[in-house]
Amino acid sequence: MSEENANITRLYLDDKEFILIGTAHVSRHSAEQVKEVIESERPDSVCIELDEQRYQTITEGSKWKDTDIFKIIKEKKSTLLLINLVMSSFQKRMAKQFGINAGQEMIQGIESAKDMGANLVLADRNIQTTFSRIWHSIGLIGKLRLITEIILSIFSDESITEEELEKLKSQDMLNSILNDFTASFPKLKIPLVDERDQYLAQKIKEAPGNKVVAVLGAAHVPGIKEEIYKEHDLVALSQIPASSKAPIIIGWAIPILIVALIAYTFITNPSAGAQQSINWVLWTGSFAALGTAIALGHPLSILTAFIVAPITTLHPLIAAGWFAGLTQAYICRPSVREFENLSEDIFSIKGFWRNKVTRILLIVTLANVGGTIGTVIGGADVLRLFMDNL
Repeated sequence: MSEENANITRLYLDDKEFILIGTAHVSRHSAEQVKEVIESERPDSVCIELDEQRYQTITEGSKWKDTDIFKIIKEKKSTLLLINLVMSSFQKRMAKQFGINAGQEMIQGIESAKDMGANLVLADRNIQTTFSRIWHSIGLIGKLRLITEIILSIFSDESITEEELEKLKSQDMLNSILNDFTASFPKLKIPLVDERDQYLAQKIKEAPGNKVVAVLGAAHVPGIKEEIYKEHDLVALSQIPASSKAPIIIGWAIPILIVALIAYTFITNPSAGAQQSINWVLWTGSFAALGTAIALGHPLSILTAFIVAPITTLHPLIAAGWFAGLTQAYICRPSVREFENLSEDIFSIKGFWRNKVTRILLIVTLANVGGTIGTVIGGADVLRLFMDNL
């Protein structure tokens, strides 16, 4: 290696040497630096910030054609998949801007490890585990805020110079970004960054041999520098926490209260009770239908959202978006070509709405968001009419 720089960190623990390469996932220079470091250091092991699922995607190509969209909706993974695609979209847009492949530095790490005969260690936690732990940690308000931010990010066409990208790998800039990130979503940083720092540090520490090179996103380097000197339980970090009973209790309490208020009003004043029922149907159904329409759902999908929302919003285990999404998937079933074009279509706003796969995911998400908004407004309206009738 010709010279040390701010992107490379050397650590020593017992008789082992660890060389951390802080990279930007869409930087051409990062990929070149990974190759240079591995060739000059000739490590026993190379750790890369990938899990088995992402490793297979990189090495075996896309397997979208095997995706069962109905299964995704039924297993309640639509929003998680949409989050994954949006995050991938942002990264791929920048990569396309610079004319390189997203994750090229990881690909280079894999290739260089094979060329040097080094052990290849997939050091990151399973991506689905990370998303699940994020989803369990942020609560209802956090979920709504996160979904809102994700939907808004689709409309962003922000570009960045490669010089600015390289500056993002400096220590001070990274700390500043993470501080802003923590202020906006404090609970999100724990499973997305802190826990993965611990997981990555333990995997790097356990890598075979006395010299280990780790190819990492630069945001993880500061945390790993601290966590590598501690012991971490990988099994505990890989568990999906049990759901809290509080959301379940609240999820049932609110619809029971709404039904009770309408029933009581019906008994004391039938006309007011009928008005409560009509308002509930209109508020919940209209907002769920509006969300479906914004996602450019088929007219039958919009109608489905309107019909089922007044019922599904009273049941915490089902959602209007699932029915609207299943209807859309049945009427406008995505073709193999649609799945294969995902990697290109997620580059643009138009592509997100044009591709039948992402449109279904948007329908599920936006119909559910609309139903939630309708529940809040409709519930307040039911309470208002109840109070007026006292």
